[in-house]
Amino acid sequence: KCSHLRLACQTEPRPYYTSKLWWCGITLLGLGEVGNFLAYGFAPIALVAPLGCVSVIGSAFISALFLKKTMRAADILGGTLTVTGTYLLVTFAPSVPQELTATRVQTYLVSWPFLVYSILEIIIFCILLYFYKRKAVKHIVVLLMMVALLASLTVIAVKAVASMITLSAKGKMQLTYPVFYIMVVLMAASCAFQVKFLNQAMHLYEATEVVPVNFVFFTTSAIISGVIFYREFQSAALLSVFMFLFGCLLSFLGVFVIARNKREEHLQIPFIDCGLIPGKKLTGKIQPDSHSSCYGTLNNEDNSVKSQS
Repeated sequence: KCSHLRLACQTEPRPYYTSKLWWCGITLLGLGEVGNFLAYGFAPIALVAPLGCVSVIGSAFISALFLKKTMRAADILGGTLTVTGTYLLVTFAPSVPQELTATRVQTYLVSWPFLVYSILEIIIFCILLYFYKRKAVKHIVVLLMMVALLASLTVIAVKAVASMITLSAKGKMQLTYPVFYIMVVLMAASCAFQVKFLNQAMHLYEATEVVPVNFVFFTTSAIISGVIFYREFQSAALLSVFMFLFGCLLSFLGVFVIARNKREEHLQIPFIDCGLIPGKKLTGKIQPDSHSSCYGTLNNEDNSVKSQS
């Protein structure tokens, strides 16, 4: 964002990929995603997925530091709620010490809870897709529900792939099993379709609406998929489950408070506003004439405009 804002202020615009600052940001983003990927190999899904709220807090403080945005009271309140929720998440997260081998993943894939869950998920996704394609219903809930359903498959595949790579690096080769490549294909396909629907949501709605709703839907679907597929919380105490869910609720609330009433900053694009000409009503389009030697010359499309100019 900082790179795009700097490029927009230059007199001679140039592509963003020529900026060293942009490449620095992309590199850091890639390293963060690699760390997020590896985390699924060492921790339960129910812990890794909700911790995405930390990025929301980080974004609020980084925006104030680099983009010179004002730190609001809502940001401080939301950050406090999110940090409290994160503490409860880490404290009461399920500890399931299991070696996730390829054989175990195969067993989980054919278990009846996951098969029932998959059938229900496919039915719900097909219904939402029908309304999206045939009825042209592009409500934010419909779009992000489809993203969340795909995300549940993504986190299952990511954890399986990350765990099998980790075990292979330790000397217990898991990459020769077909299930590893099945999970890689599932991970790539679900990610690609997630990007499609999430991009559509970002195009139609403001990021301040999409980010908190997507975080809640994604986290909820990830926790449910972890409980069903990897059987997390199987032996957890009732108090631990309650405190973990309470921590999730605080994190959700904190994200909503941070994103609430936050205005989007749009890049300033120079233009000629011809809609406020006194005493004249425009009947044709007015555009700068790119073939003229003088910038700002109007096309001769409307006689009234011509006489006015």
